[in-house]
Amino acid sequence: MTRSPLTREAVLEAAAALVREHGPGALTMRRLAGELGTAVTSIYWHVGNREQLLDALVERTVQDMGAIRAAGRTPVERVVSVAAGMRRELREHPHLIGMVHERGLTERMFLPAQRALVAEVRAAGLRGARAADAVRAVQFQVVGFVLVERNRERSPVQSPGEGELWDPPQGSAADAPATAPGDPALARALARPADPERLFTLSVRALAEALLAQG
Repeated sequence: MTRSPLTREAVLEAAAALVREHGPGALTMRRLAGELGTAVTSIYWHVGNREQLLDALVERTVQDMGAIRAAGRTPVERVVSVAAGMRRELREHPHLIGMVHERGLTERMFLPAQRALVAEVRAAGLRGARAADAVRAVQFQVVGFVLVERNRERSPVQSPGEGELWDPPQGSAADAPATAPGDPALARALARPADPERLFTLSVRALAEALLAQG
C-alpha cells in the first residue's frame, strides 16, 4: 500500500491530536514521528523544531477561534451567539488553549471574538467605556462559566450530592436536607441536575439584555 506524502497540515493535525488527548507535555518530536510513521527528520523538515511546532499550533488555534461569527435577528441574540461560539471553542480545545495561555498569547486568541462583540455592542448603540465594559463583561462571563463547568465535570463524586441536599426531608432533623421555606417547587428544581446549556444561555442572555439596554 502506497503511503500518502507527509504534509505540514498532516503533521499539525497529528500534533494537535496528541495535545488534545494527552496534554502539551506529551508532544515530543519522537512520539509525533511514531504517530505518523515517519522519521524525526521529516517532522523537522515540515515544521521546524518543537518550539516552532508549538508556535504553529498556537497560530492554528488562534485561527480556529477567529471563525466565530454572530447570528440572530436581534442584538441580544447575536451577542449570545458569539458567546456560545466562544464557549464551544473553549470546551473543544482545552489543552490547546492552555498551551496558548502558557505562551502568553491568550489576548490574541480572544481578539477575533472580541472584535465580533465590539461590532454587536456598537450596533446596539453603545460607545466608549460602556461598550468596552459590555464586551469584557460578556467575555469574562463565558470564560468564568467554562471554568466552573469544567471543574464540576472533573470534581470527585459528591456525597451527599446536590440533588440529595434538596430532596424532601427524611430521617432525623439532624440529617434533614436543605429546604426552601414556602417554595417547594424551588427545592424540587434544585434537587434536579443542573442543565449547563440552558444555564449558559440564560445567564448570557440576561447579561446581554442588561448591558445593551444602556444603548
